[in-house]
Amino acid sequence: MPSRHQFAPSILRAYDVRGVYGDTLTRDDARALGAALASEAMERGGSTVVLGRDGRASSPTLSEAVAEGLASTGATVHDIGRGPTPMLYYASHSLRADAAIMVTGSHNPPDYNGFKMMLGEQALMGEEIQALGRRAAEGDFRRGRGTVGVVDLVDAYCARLHEGFHIESDLSCAWDPGHGAVAAVLDRVLSRLPGAHLCLNNTVDPTFPAHHPDPGDPDNLAQLIETVRARQLDMGFAFDGDGDRLGVVDRHGRIVWPDQLLVLLADKVLRAYPGQTVIADVKASQMVFDEIAVRGGKPLMWKTGHSLIKAKMRETGAPLAGEMSGHIFFADRWPGFDDALYAALRLIEVLDEARLPLDRMVDALPVTVATPEIRIECADETKFDAVARIAGMLKEARADVVDIDGVRVNTPDGWWLLRASNTQPALVARCEGGSAAALDRLKRNLSDALDALDLDATSPYLMPAAAE
Repeated sequence: MPSRHQFAPSILRAYDVRGVYGDTLTRDDARALGAALASEAMERGGSTVVLGRDGRASSPTLSEAVAEGLASTGATVHDIGRGPTPMLYYASHSLRADAAIMVTGSHNPPDYNGFKMMLGEQALMGEEIQALGRRAAEGDFRRGRGTVGVVDLVDAYCARLHEGFHIESDLSCAWDPGHGAVAAVLDRVLSRLPGAHLCLNNTVDPTFPAHHPDPGDPDNLAQLIETVRARQLDMGFAFDGDGDRLGVVDRHGRIVWPDQLLVLLADKVLRAYPGQTVIADVKASQMVFDEIAVRGGKPLMWKTGHSLIKAKMRETGAPLAGEMSGHIFFADRWPGFDDALYAALRLIEVLDEARLPLDRMVDALPVTVATPEIRIECADETKFDAVARIAGMLKEARADVVDIDGVRVNTPDGWWLLRASNTQPALVARCEGGSAAALDRLKRNLSDALDALDLDATSPYLMPAAAE
């Protein structure tokens, strides 16, 4: 290990490390990050680290470099190989590891890659990630001769996914891992599930030839929607590149938005944990918070980000949480982390018990008029400042603003949101109104804010309803 290492500041993000491989992210970064993480674990009295990787072209190289860095401190490294990020979380829990690190670019473009990390049972975020950067810059690494051993946990992980389920319905489902890491385990998961199952894009391919592995973008669900309709299936599931985010469509090919999914899942959870907290992120519909309260839960709006949500779950004891991006977190019969395969099985269980099709259950929810997530390109170097400028303008206008994460602006028409993405060079926006006309007014409010920043606001989701 070199005595000191400096990371590009842009890759140390709010809840992971992420950059463009060969540009802002290199083998040297991976090696130094491994050494910094293991050194931190050792200072806390630990010495075992679990390592995993997704299916990106650069992941084997980066994983090898991370292992070198980890072992250079004297750590014992358990390499679980290729698979979805939730398999790493499972490995960390089952092996009682002191730290864990996943090489993954998640849903970013193919030239990106990065790392998600844990110390003990907690996902690293914010200041803890910055502290690893400072440790590397100071060369504050432990020195030793560690070991790296391969541990095959795929069968154990797939068995744990099915633990506690008694599903009897013969539902027909389409499954689309989008050539991401879920494709490494999907066949084994489905072999234990009753019903008829059709897999799309079920090989790991780092070029993502069918579509980008991001179920948060409706365009990436087109193939799944067409398949469900053409084959007359009951539903379809889609996954992001590392398998911690879920997309769902019903038998008519309609998208079931993650906030709707959270309410359906909350019904059963709140029967087991009446009066407990259910967390949704700042992008979620107001319907979620209202319906959680109706079902006897305590709704809590919180910041977007898997590490931030998990930390809030531990703080509040919440048995369930969800994000509009498709992360669903269970601390009920599950260790509290986000696993899209597990969330899919929980949804199938809900339908099995209700004996109702998914579309009927969704149609019973209050109707909302909203845009999906809207992404506006904005450089990493300027995106947070851009939101701060908007926040200042709103403060001067004495607007009703929730500012726990960006700005969520409440008006008589509904609300609109603008926040900086922590994973991409972009701003994230969303609007929800009480009617189509109200939504159009909210879109205009958002467009005016973007115009004030001289940003491109030509998204089709910002066009008036009459023009859509």
